[in-house]
Amino acid sequence: QVQLVESGGGLVQAGGSLRLSCAASGSIRSILIFNTMGWYRQAPGKQRELVATITRNGFTNYVDSVKGRFTISKDNAKNLMYLQMNSMKPDETADYYCNAAAWPTGDAYWGQGTQVTVSS
Repeated sequence: QVQLVESGGGLVQAGGSLRLSCAASGSIRSILIFNTMGWYRQAPGKQRELVATITRNGFTNYVDSVKGRFTISKDNAKNLMYLQMNSMKPDETADYYCNAAAWPTGDAYWGQGTQVTVSS
């Protein structure tokens, strides 16, 4: 069984920064088993949306609204993934979720989410 645990959420003022972390543990030796890892968010009353992804090889992709402000990264040795969020906006208030897709099975795993509130 694989566990993903997010941390780092909290309250931040508009224009401020937060760094989220996602720790992977359980029946894995390395997050390199994941073909893709990513961050999603779900605001109240809205659908969950993709924020950013990072592949096993470190290639990254972002939703247009966060490009230039958010940075996804990972530390394979520590089995951690991060999301550095800068210049945050009130409409980015949401629960942020960590996701990982294993290779070659394609099994997808989710964390329990961490709440981020951006005050205006």
